[in-house]
Amino acid sequence: MFQENTSTDCLNTTTASTEDGAFQKKGHSARILSPEEAERLAKDRVLVSEFKQLKLEKEAQKNWDLFYKRNSTNFFKDRHWTTREFQELKACREQNALYTTERCKVFQCDLTKDDLLENIPADSVDVVTLIFVLSAIHPDKMHLVLKNIYKVLKPGKCVLFRDYGLYDHAMLRFKSGSKLGENFYVRQDGTRSYFFTEEFLSQLFKAEGYEQVVNEYVQRETVNRKEDLRVPRVFLQSKFQKPFSKT
Repeated sequence: MFQENTSTDCLNTTTASTEDGAFQKKGHSARILSPEEAERLAKDRVLVSEFKQLKLEKEAQKNWDLFYKRNSTNFFKDRHWTTREFQELKACREQNALYTTERCKVFQCDLTKDDLLENIPADSVDVVTLIFVLSAIHPDKMHLVLKNIYKVLKPGKCVLFRDYGLYDHAMLRFKSGSKLGENFYVRQDGTRSYFFTEEFLSQLFKAEGYEQVVNEYVQRETVNRKEDLRVPRVFLQSKFQKPFSKT
């Protein structure tokens, strides 16, 4: 690992990826667009109609259910990077003597409206992962998810977050007519995706009482050696802690 910028407010680090040998950069600096990319985004100002946006919100669950049905066998892979990037996950699993599959409780819920307290005791959870979850939720409802999680998270414990960052390749691929709002887009299958800035995410968590531990961009290349293609990816990777109660 080496430092690319030693300034305290924009410290970036570059590390070799363990999966494919590609390099990734972490830091507080957003990806810099090429002139062509900047021009294309500047021209994309037309938003999807309000009628269609309301329809997409109403049918959000159905569209995601269809997505998972179509991609049940060819989409999901082992995410080995999760325990590399979030050591809390490995420690929680291996150091807890009470961990057993028989004790796991699986349930389905809508985090924007179903109260987690109906299935999980208050202040009882050691770690929560929001990995490519929040981007699928309408920005106006994201705070409801964080408020819901806050009730069951133990004081002093963290939410581990990773999701699409501003100017990720997926954001730049959207064609005209796909924009729902600032950094918010709809795919052809009706599923939606938000692309986070460091500032937006920080404000979102802090407004619900969390304390920021880590919040930084991860810039890396996805390499397709067969097609000799390198795709710039941008993610936001963060940890936010529920503070201990003040006495």
